[in-house]
Amino acid sequence: MLNDAAALLFVRGADFLSVFEKAQRDALAMLFLRLHHDEVVAAAIQWGLWLFPLAILVYKSSFLPRFLGVWLIINGFAYLALSFTGLLLPQYENTVSSMALPAQLGEVAFMLWLLIRGAKVQALPAAAS
Repeated sequence: MLNDAAALLFVRGADFLSVFEKAQRDALAMLFLRLHHDEVVAAAIQWGLWLFPLAILVYKSSFLPRFLGVWLIINGFAYLALSFTGLLLPQYENTVSSMALPAQLGEVAFMLWLLIRGAKVQALPAAAS
């Protein structure tokens, strides 16, 4: 959020920024907006990586359907593809984003499954006396 606040500060032009020309303030605001974008792209790598352990847990669990685990793995790869495309080939970022959208709905499906269906409660075995 610091990058967003800095961009806003340069655009509004506070008194202490009067030493900068308008073009310089606009360039600095654009720099901070691009830094924010790069930060989100870098964070998307971690968003994708955390889904792999979750997907394995969901896949191996006996109370959640396996297709959710598979979808979460695909979702993790979609985040990684988006982030590496943003870093290496930014001109294709919008194309990859539109293609990866169905895969990214895996997290939403997982959340909705837990909210609507919930986990199946398994009966506990009778205690041996």
